[in-house]
Amino acid sequence: MTVRCSRRAFLLGTATTFAGAYLAACGKEPTAEVAATEIPVGSGVIVDGVIFAQPEEGVFKAYSTTCPHQQNPISKIQGGNAICTKHMSTFDLATGEVVSGPAPTGLTAFGVESDGTTVKNTAAG
Repeated sequence: MTVRCSRRAFLLGTATTFAGAYLAACGKEPTAEVAATEIPVGSGVIVDGVIFAQPEEGVFKAYSTTCPHQQNPISKIQGGNAICTKHMSTFDLATGEVVSGPAPTGLTAFGVESDGTTVKNTAAG
């Protein structure tokens, strides 16, 4: 028995498979964990797609590395700022707010858990 697949059925199946894979990969927030001692006071680090910051000693913040301007990855930390090097949007690590550049909004904040030794992000805050 030969089964025939129409072009329309094939394209619909392909689009559905792609959409499901995209949502599965992109629909979840990244999770990461870092030693508290690895996050400089007054600055931050990028770990597994998450920006961890320590604006004051013992106060931790976590943000998405996705720039709200055109969803490019934020890859640079300079002092108390995170910088998207694609269009130079700059964000304050203490607040996540835009300092300069074309980004229309601040960074997406995650919740943070710390036991004093490690810091990890939780669901968006």
